Amino acid sequence: MKHAVLTSCVMLWVASCQGALEVGYYDKTCPRAEDIVRAQVRKAVGDNAGVGAGLIRLLFHDCFAEGCDASVLLDPTLENPQPEKLGIPNVGSLRGFQVIDAAKHALEEACPETVSCADIVAFAARDASYILSVSDYRIDFNMPAGRFDGRYSNATETLDFLPSPFGNLSELVTKFAAKGLDEEDLVVLSGAHSIGRAHCSSFADRVGSRSDMDPSFKRWLRRRCQADPGDTDSPTVRQDTVTAAVLDSQYYTNVLSHRVLLTSDAALLASRQTARMVREFANGEGKWESKFETAMVKMAGIDVKDGTNGEIRKNCRFVNQQRER
Repeated sequence: MKHAVLTSCVMLWVASCQGALEVGYYDKTCPRAEDIVRAQVRKAVGDNAGVGAGLIRLLFHDCFAEGCDASVLLDPTLENPQPEKLGIPNVGSLRGFQVIDAAKHALEEACPETVSCADIVAFAARDASYILSVSDYRIDFNMPAGRFDGRYSNATETLDFLPSPFGNLSELVTKFAAKGLDEEDLVVLSGAHSIGRAHCSSFADRVGSRSDMDPSFKRWLRRRCQADPGDTDSPTVRQDTVTAAVLDSQYYTNVLSHRVLLTSDAALLASRQTARMVREFANGEGKWESKFETAMVKMAGIDVKDGTNGEIRKNCRFVNQQRER
């Protein structure tokens, strides 16, 4: 009951502060919208769990630059050769675009020009969270909808607004606060690092220096990150080596054990308040999962567009005017 009340409060916050977002937004205009998205996510994650991690990350990276408006999906064009997709934190690392494309194609057949790409991204992240959280405490929540798609996307904003994997606690808190998210949201949403992979280049500073990382873990990472001499790409490592394909609270145990990859992960122990939350979530019992549901809804309400400054794209990779040329 307590969890239901808390979630309801967040739903009300989204509706009142962001304008149009509501649960069941497409019930009349496209009743099968969420089922159609869920089917595409289930198929993709069934084939490759890493895609699910990518879909959760896709929402995060979309919302922090220009708000939750699907601006991260836009391809480069002559009019805009450097969209968010080509920003340094995104290029070569974001996944799940094909899943969004497949869902949009199916939705355009069922309900033409009705469901926004921004809502598809939000639904997909919600569904991936559910599918990947196969532990005792499954992540299961309603995602309000009613977002419109943005027409603007700029690669430079990814560096301006996205939290850096090399960031200290103060820098992370500042980036989150700029988007209306607090310290608890920072700690809770960091738990998404329970799944997915990270490029060795994103934590090379910790492996090659006198960091707080567990020595045996550091040695293991050094071996794993020794790239093939013929491979020019940075190797990748699973972010959670204990329950690698499950979205759960194991991440917080890893933080306490100093067996996390990124500087931004280790930074959660830098203050008494954030360290207390880490210990609390590491104890399990479903508390983190409940908080994650609430934080995902809150994040998915950042700077949403409406009919006055957005559109419903026909193709998620192009704004409508560009597509028609």
